[in-house]
Amino acid sequence: MEQAIVIFTRVPEAGKTKTRMMPHLTAGQCKKLHTYFLKDIRKECEKTGADIFVCYTPNGEENETEIKAILGKEKGYFPQKGETLGERMYCAMETVFSKGYRKCILIGTDVPELQVDYLWRAFQVLEKKDVVFGKTMDGGYYLVGMKKPYKEVFGLSEYGHGSVLEETVHVLHKANITVGYTNILEDMDTPEDLQRYRGRMRNISPLQESETKKYVAKIAKISIIIPIYNEENIIEKMQEQLETLKEKCEIIFVDGGSKDRTLELIKPEYKVIKGYKGRAKQMNAGAKESHGDILFFLHCDSELPENPLATIRRVMRDHAAGCFGIAFHSWNFFMWTCRVISNHRVKDRKVMFGDQGIFVDRNLFFEVGMFPEIPIMEDYQFSLILKEMGVKLGMARSRIYTSDRRFPKGTIPKLKVMWKMNRLRKMYRDGVDIETISKMYKDIR
Repeated sequence: MEQAIVIFTRVPEAGKTKTRMMPHLTAGQCKKLHTYFLKDIRKECEKTGADIFVCYTPNGEENETEIKAILGKEKGYFPQKGETLGERMYCAMETVFSKGYRKCILIGTDVPELQVDYLWRAFQVLEKKDVVFGKTMDGGYYLVGMKKPYKEVFGLSEYGHGSVLEETVHVLHKANITVGYTNILEDMDTPEDLQRYRGRMRNISPLQESETKKYVAKIAKISIIIPIYNEENIIEKMQEQLETLKEKCEIIFVDGGSKDRTLELIKPEYKVIKGYKGRAKQMNAGAKESHGDILFFLHCDSELPENPLATIRRVMRDHAAGCFGIAFHSWNFFMWTCRVISNHRVKDRKVMFGDQGIFVDRNLFFEVGMFPEIPIMEDYQFSLILKEMGVKLGMARSRIYTSDRRFPKGTIPKLKVMWKMNRLRKMYRDGVDIETISKMYKDIR
């Protein structure tokens, strides 16, 4: 009966919880997201050894049954009471203290990054302070704890603005109530919050297996961006591949000024951007028009493996950028060699090329300045930038088949092309003018 934690929450309901995530997420996804928040928070609370209570809204037997199904039946449950948010939090604290506890912490449920260490620290702070807060980055608080119920803590007329904590602390100081703090966390209220969360979770070891992390990776939205130029011979085949994906992700074709029938062969359900010349400019233009959490840059002559979206999400759960392994349909020995070298290049030298299907976290892509708008080797330079930043690349186990149309028939001619491409990359690293290199790399379309 020394320490207690109150999980202060709404019962997850589709259309009534995490509504600021909509329409980026569906109402059902918002409900599931909140549910996983609760499950992860419960696990951390249980590690403290403190008694746990759940104060929920809305009231009702059906709602209590639902929240118990999420958080477990062994805890103490009671509905929220009071007109304002402040009144409801105060009543929750008063209810628990009436049972004889010496310290009580109340936590909200928008912080799935909560860790047991933060809760222990909060209890420790209460050894010397009257009240403890866990700050949020937006000026509020996700946690408040005390040694007896102070009405002054919950006296604000409005909550949800950027100075909630500042105003509350000002009131407490005037009342000679001492205040301490535990760790700062970010609320998860908007799609932007969700995107930043993905980036952080790749590096927070204690929470690698959290329910929220797994679910957020599963529902990440993907934008497929396909630069095109004079692709009339293969554009219909690409659309056949995309048929099963078009309802599951965003697909954008970016034309570089095609002079053949490419554009008229693209079905009207696909988004097409026109007026850009140069692959880097095309892909950057597509990225700017996209809405996905993950940007997948796909060459038009590529052949996708099965379930490419699930594969990408799986890799991106632990990486901020990655690609598929590459393969060719050709049985030529040197094409096999090219495949092996390309795939090992990702692992050993941390360099990926565009024909491997580059995918990257949206925030990271714009942070690095997008693809450098040079006439050639934009993918190579992009990889070098990521490498310099220390970004760890992930590679899917499944292979993306790419066309060998750049390679002429015959073993020796193929070998010459491979040697030439390696030489061009060496020239680029040595600082040879990119325009000179570009003229040596003829466009085959």
